[in-house]
Amino acid sequence: MARPGRQPAGGQRGLSPQPPSVPAPALAAGTAPTAAHGPLTWPLLHVVLHQPQIPNNTGNIGRTCVATGCALHLVHPLGFDTSEKACRRAGLDYWPRLAPAEHPDWPALCAHLSAPDRPFPRRAWLFSTRATRSVADPSVRIEPADAVVFGSETRGLPDQLLADLPARVLSLPMLPAERSLNLATAVCAVVYLVMAQWIRAGTLSLDPAGRLPQLPLRPRPAGTLTP
Repeated sequence: MARPGRQPAGGQRGLSPQPPSVPAPALAAGTAPTAAHGPLTWPLLHVVLHQPQIPNNTGNIGRTCVATGCALHLVHPLGFDTSEKACRRAGLDYWPRLAPAEHPDWPALCAHLSAPDRPFPRRAWLFSTRATRSVADPSVRIEPADAVVFGSETRGLPDQLLADLPARVLSLPMLPAERSLNLATAVCAVVYLVMAQWIRAGTLSLDPAGRLPQLPLRPRPAGTLTP
């Protein structure tokens, strides 16, 4: 990826929610059905980056999403170019398999995730260093296909967005004197922390080699992104 930022042509680009490697819908080996959700499906989580600025961070987050069966959403404006040529030049050979969805703004993201023919999250969880509640709090229950939302490296998430969803604003535990974590580090920590919780709860099981299962794409019922 390369600078400078650009808007998605015609609104949203690359919105296909299913990478080529996802098998036909069927319960994959290693998955565990739950009463609330039924068999797990791709994506396990929606990772949302709101106006990211640093291409290396987004590239690393994209690799995390590919490795863990998560979908990546980029909310414009971006601080870099995500064209096929730019990604190829940066050596992001996994980018076509990631098929990230790009959205011109937050309302467009919510509309996209609420479409009846796509998997959608029931809740959005916002991550901010200003949060007073930790993602490690036992009362926090991030469910499969929820959205985890992160702000830009320089500004974080907008104040209005945090004010709109106060019950869903979380942070990662840090020492009091430390300001923040690197964005890519924070996303990776949240994704694996949530998956570890699911594994301990029996919501998600690993295959005999200790790997995540291949998950089918199975659209969930129509609905809206809610707090």
